[in-house]
Amino acid sequence: MSSPAQPLAASLVQSVDWLAIAPPTIAAVVGLVVLVADLFLAEHRKALLGWMSVAGLAAATAMLLPLLDGDRSTFCLTGDAAVCSYTADRFTLVIQFLVLGGALLSALLSVTSLRDSRKELPEGEYWFLLLSSAAGAALLPASRDLATLIVALEVASLPAFALVGLRYGDRKSSEAALKFFLSSVTATAVSLMGISFVYATTGTLYLTQVADRIQSVDGQFHTLAQTGVVLTLVGFAFKTAAVPFHFWVPDTYVGAPLPIAAYLSVIGKAVGFSGLILITVVALPSYADVWGPALAALAALTMTVGNVGALRQQPTRAYSAVRLLAWSSVGQAGYLLVPIAAAAYSGDAEKSIGSTVAYALMYGAVNLGAFAVAALVGRTKSLNRLADYRGLYASSPLSALLLAFFLLCLAGLPPGIIGLFAKVTVFSAAVDAGLGWLSVIMAVNVVIALFYYLQWTALLFRAPEGEPEKHRVPGPVTAAIALTGVLGIALSGAPQLVLRFTDTGLF
Repeated sequence: MSSPAQPLAASLVQSVDWLAIAPPTIAAVVGLVVLVADLFLAEHRKALLGWMSVAGLAAATAMLLPLLDGDRSTFCLTGDAAVCSYTADRFTLVIQFLVLGGALLSALLSVTSLRDSRKELPEGEYWFLLLSSAAGAALLPASRDLATLIVALEVASLPAFALVGLRYGDRKSSEAALKFFLSSVTATAVSLMGISFVYATTGTLYLTQVADRIQSVDGQFHTLAQTGVVLTLVGFAFKTAAVPFHFWVPDTYVGAPLPIAAYLSVIGKAVGFSGLILITVVALPSYADVWGPALAALAALTMTVGNVGALRQQPTRAYSAVRLLAWSSVGQAGYLLVPIAAAAYSGDAEKSIGSTVAYALMYGAVNLGAFAVAALVGRTKSLNRLADYRGLYASSPLSALLLAFFLLCLAGLPPGIIGLFAKVTVFSAAVDAGLGWLSVIMAVNVVIALFYYLQWTALLFRAPEGEPEKHRVPGPVTAAIALTGVLGIALSGAPQLVLRFTDTGLF
């Protein structure tokens, strides 16, 4: 006689679509391989670990191609195949491309950075942490239940704390890691409390079921549900570096190894914003009257504080170039928040979310390119001041031209056409949603940003002070600068390649 527990156990067995989960799985497996290989490789052969990691990230990115033929889901409820924990749809694939492609470029920069560090950075641990974080970041956009979402968020975040503070004996690095850790742990605690309230009122963790059940919450639990929504939003606002939860960004970027600062500026944002999109428009569309105004206010505040902070950077201050990129990334986060806020008011939420995705792709390509040139200059100018970029055109013409192009893309000026088009899509999302006041604030901030982007661009072409110092460009840095340059120029020539992603497939 069979035990009644057996049919129950059988009903919980779920099939696994290995192709769907291949991209994050490959990154995680290669990370483990690198960690084990580090035990057996001689010191003079540790550089192999970097190239293994680059190859692993390239393979994980390539595994997105077989998934383009249609949506795939796995880890689904046996009684309801439409309710799943992991879904590889168009939105997932675009964000995974941004995450894994960004991690690959950061890895290329890291190969040179580790070689230059003179053993200040332990190579095996560095690559394991980078690959682990990339695996978590790739898992997050595919997550369709709150538990998987939080686990992916922490798998992406926890290794990043260690990467920021990994440099031996560097107080600046340790302080940056501590600030990053404390802010992120606070964000996680707040998010978990909010999610627990949502679970208490709906009885489910699946995003689509939360969306259905939270509309009919019993009256006595209505306040609890609203509190859960607000706390969850506050937690993700920390992750996206939205003001006033941005205080960790400048010091963290300065204290971290430059490839990790580049990684956080793009992949960290992709993780935070994809999680925010899934929470708001997928799980909580019926609470748009709560999160819509909150995100609109956060967007206005974030872009203003970020751009004013960047504007205040003094060219002769130590690390002013990295600080400017850090404050600029806060300002860019404000622009990314605008379409998500607009989704609360728009009749076409998918188009609004698509504007954020399109802008994130543009921002990811050109911001990584700017950090790649900053990494090149930082090899000879360890303080990485804005003043160190004066006359860069005389010593490294191609690098100067590409940095100028990246900065003009971020500013939204020709020939950075892709930056202009991305900003126009964000403007149109705000206007179509009736958020005219927000579009005006964004226009003012774009003008503020023009000043500091153009000021940096002009420095590149001024006469150098003294004899121009030639910059020897290592192969991996050359590859990173070239890849971002080609991508930015190609997208500026054919911006429709990015704008086509306004159809996210989330709905």
